[in-house]
Amino acid sequence: MTDIDWDALHDEAVTVMRRAYAPYSRYRVGAAGLTDDGRVVVGCNVENAAYGVALCAECGMVSSLHATGGGRLVAVACVNGDELPVMPCGRCRQLLWENGGPTMLLRTARGVVPMTEVLPDAFDDGDLAGRS
Repeated sequence: MTDIDWDALHDEAVTVMRRAYAPYSRYRVGAAGLTDDGRVVVGCNVENAAYGVALCAECGMVSSLHATGGGRLVAVACVNGDELPVMPCGRCRQLLWENGGPTMLLRTARGVVPMTEVLPDAFDDGDLAGRS
């Protein structure tokens, strides 16, 4: 899958960003991901008065990935309330790695980069192999 319509992914991320629930920070985020079978899955941030249990947009997108049939993420676009690309937080970088792997592409403010650049020396299931 080499032909990724980054503008369409961006537009999906913007659409879902507008549905974000961010009454505390007012910082809306939307995420859209292309799956290995061609679906687009989306998520938006959902805040909570207990700040530490807020859900990032990428968390919602990964939940949507699994709720709609699973698979792997091939490409992801995340945007903020100004409709500009935004870098996922550390927790979400790990989620993206585990659901897209090292070759998954992420659109960032500096361009499209593979996950190996977003999360170098990532920790994954390979590090757990043989553990009991």
